Amino acid sequence: MGLPLAQALAGAHSDVIAFDTDTARVEGLSAGMDRNEPEEGGFEVPASLSFTTEVSDLAAASVYIVTVPTPIDGDQRPDLRPLQAACGTIGGVISKGDLVIFESTVYPGVTEEVCGPLISEHSGLKAGTDFTLGYSPERINPGDTVHTFATMMKIVAGQDAQTLDRVAAIYDPVVPAGLHRATSIKVAEAAKVTENIQRDLNIALMNELALIFERIGVRTADVIDAAATKWNFQRFTPGLVGGHCIGVDPYYLISRAEALGYYPEVIRAARRLNSSMSQHVAQRAVQMLVHLGNGVAGRKVGVLGVTFKEDVTDFRNSQVPEIIRQLHDFGLAPVAHDPHADVDRFREEYGIELRSWEDLVGVDVLVLAVPHHAFLGRPRDELFALARRPGVIIDVRSALNPAEVPEGINYWSL
Repeated sequence: MGLPLAQALAGAHSDVIAFDTDTARVEGLSAGMDRNEPEEGGFEVPASLSFTTEVSDLAAASVYIVTVPTPIDGDQRPDLRPLQAACGTIGGVISKGDLVIFESTVYPGVTEEVCGPLISEHSGLKAGTDFTLGYSPERINPGDTVHTFATMMKIVAGQDAQTLDRVAAIYDPVVPAGLHRATSIKVAEAAKVTENIQRDLNIALMNELALIFERIGVRTADVIDAAATKWNFQRFTPGLVGGHCIGVDPYYLISRAEALGYYPEVIRAARRLNSSMSQHVAQRAVQMLVHLGNGVAGRKVGVLGVTFKEDVTDFRNSQVPEIIRQLHDFGLAPVAHDPHADVDRFREEYGIELRSWEDLVGVDVLVLAVPHHAFLGRPRDELFALARRPGVIIDVRSALNPAEVPEGINYWSL
């Protein structure tokens, strides 16, 4: 999330220092290579942008923008350690009069109640007096070439009117779409988590409808096509919910609400439902295999796509590894392929070896888990040729046309 921001700011401001603790990442970026966008090739590093792992280099800054991840722990509670570490780092180099802006998604109150005091603790300076706080939630949508950093209105907030003006002056030159000045930092923090919770709830609704329509015997994609003819219908679709935003951010507000004595039933229900869809997909694959006969144990299943959504390299919190684990637990032999995911990093994260396209030839079940354009852009006969006859195709996101599926292949989609 920090790279597009650093690139944009470097074009409008005199000096931008991009800091990261990952040495390999910094070395790549310094050479103009972004490992998260391997197909895009290199990029030109302007003279006003420098990359570093040296904390001492940050002392030259007067504005600090924090874009570290905000994950959850094993108990689905907010894990603020990356944010706390960033505050400690800033606290060691910050000077009087400096501004700290946070872009990481948090629950309302973190910036002023957690981050400000931490920086004060490490620096000996007082928040609101010696340095000030701002908040401007990131709105980067990986893989989206339409809704880019420059084309999306940006929310800005500051702990006082003067700080808000300063925050706005930083972002205004690089966001042609305009700025929305939130009335407070807490409002801006709440707006960010609300954006993702709303999407989580809407996808959960479509997933539940898909489970119902499956029992009725109608295809959800056909239902959506018909319903979408009404002018005010919102075209959300069923599917797997992963990534570092929609599948994580709701837990931040859940945690905050519970700390205040309120148990959020609807938000939690949506999270439970969306988290269960990987299990449903795996079970459906097994059921369809059973209907073909000849047993289940050892049957080969090809899984296309392991990232959290199409056409991105990011596999954080992807539900596809869970599908693979479920299939393995059922006694099947899953084989996964993804042209965008880094093979070594995926193995280190999930213990799963990604294979080549050719390794999927002759599978009993083909699961199109993530509809990358690299898959859909292939001739259909190449895609269908991966599955033996009789066989099964699981089209999780309804990316294929069932009418094109050849005889001998049983087709299913959410």
